[in-house]
Amino acid sequence: MKQLDRRDFLKFLGATTLTASQISLLSSMTSCNSDTNTTMPINSIKPSFEDKLILAPNFNYKIVVSWGDQINEKETFGFNNDYIAIESLSSDKALLWVNHEYALPVFVSGSERTKENIDKELQSVGGSIIEINKVDDNWIFNSKSSYNKGIRGHTKIPFSNKTKIMGQDYAIGTNSNCAGGKTPWGTFLSCEENYYKSYGERDFKTGKRKPSTIGRWETIYDYPPEHYGWVLEIDPKTGNAVKHTSIGRFAHECATCIQTNERTVVYSGDDKKDEHVYKFVSDTNDSIDSGKLYVADIENGKWLSLNREDSPILKSKFKNQLEIQTYTREAAKLVGATPLARPEDIEIHPITKDVFVSLSNNKDRENYYGSILKISEKNKDHTSLEFKAETYVLGGKDSGIACPDNLAFDQNGNLWICNDISGKDIGNAPYKAFGNNALFVIPIAGKDMGKVIQIASAPKEAEFTGLCFSEDQKTLFLSVQHPGELTSDSKNPTSTWPTGKDPKPSVIAITGKALEEYTKKSS
Repeated sequence: MKQLDRRDFLKFLGATTLTASQISLLSSMTSCNSDTNTTMPINSIKPSFEDKLILAPNFNYKIVVSWGDQINEKETFGFNNDYIAIESLSSDKALLWVNHEYALPVFVSGSERTKENIDKELQSVGGSIIEINKVDDNWIFNSKSSYNKGIRGHTKIPFSNKTKIMGQDYAIGTNSNCAGGKTPWGTFLSCEENYYKSYGERDFKTGKRKPSTIGRWETIYDYPPEHYGWVLEIDPKTGNAVKHTSIGRFAHECATCIQTNERTVVYSGDDKKDEHVYKFVSDTNDSIDSGKLYVADIENGKWLSLNREDSPILKSKFKNQLEIQTYTREAAKLVGATPLARPEDIEIHPITKDVFVSLSNNKDRENYYGSILKISEKNKDHTSLEFKAETYVLGGKDSGIACPDNLAFDQNGNLWICNDISGKDIGNAPYKAFGNNALFVIPIAGKDMGKVIQIASAPKEAEFTGLCFSEDQKTLFLSVQHPGELTSDSKNPTSTWPTGKDPKPSVIAITGKALEEYTKKSS
């Protein structure tokens, strides 16, 4: 893999604008991590097509929980785990929230669209709260915990502020839960992404309902599509959940929060070709019940208001603010938002506070490998309506990364990346050289600064998602999603990870001396 230009990479990360104390921190990290006599070597692994979870030397993993594991007397751990968030209860006890994005009928139910099969799928999506305990430096799933609970496709979930949508102030269930976020007050956010695959969608102009593309759940449960595509907030200790209408409705990839100027700001991307990046600025610093929603004009560096009272064109096209929030994509295009190449995860650098957006790809525009967009808010104020934007062309054969998806920064500012090449594209042009989906790290200091290091290779047709560090940064939790997703016959799966017989989406915990080399706090 070709090493990225170190100077360009540091510039992109904003190192040239750091304060003296921040430069000192980077210098101490460089000094700490560049001594080859005292620092463990971390070597990049090669791309692989093996049906194994392969890790670089001095990393190891254990499975925490898998699809089908019992989490309480009535519920099992759901299918296709995705986003992970952690809330520490003590030094050796924590709660994990894990999204369950979608069901594969070949494993979960069956292809016939019967009530029995659809019920199985509804029970396998949404999310799970589970307790984990630290035993001998390993995190173990506590299957007996009273905290363990599922929030699934049948769960009754109210809308925030008692808002009524299609005549109801609640929705039945959640689905298509992709990435998410964590609020400053310790609740979890879960994002409903490709909801149209389950309940279809309604055309804003004609009012006609389009059928779902895969699930066809509306054939049994005629729930309004407008009840899905929102951001959920979940209390990890009680399991109480609410759907927020304030952040808009679209294929939410994530909901990344930061507190600033007595406000909470939430960034979210719409994971579809030629869609947009959004910012929500709350009215207070301890709630996201109300506030203003904006969409990015990248070319002009402006956040465009989606408030009906701020825009004559929105006022002429929409009856009220809730209609704008329900059909956010249409409103965004009317005000002039910039179309992007599938905005995926969004993360905020812990030192520079710049906002980084992974743009996966847009094959229609011959953008096969993706990039990373950086948004630098004016005066580092996340409530500002002006910003500067810069794109770093990360994806491609030179870097060894194609289709960047989930991002995470550790406490030192090293950038961790999971990619997402679709199962049908893995091993085929133009993606043949990349192997299976993988986990990468790009150090920001030391002898490997700016170098793309492949840490892990996923099993066949799987992707890594849900990057989440433990509070002490010694463990990296990761979802292994949809191994064997192209299977057509469950008796002959295309992957047998991790059982050697049947594929099971699972949450793993990565540890090891090499991980600690990256994440240990610099003195």
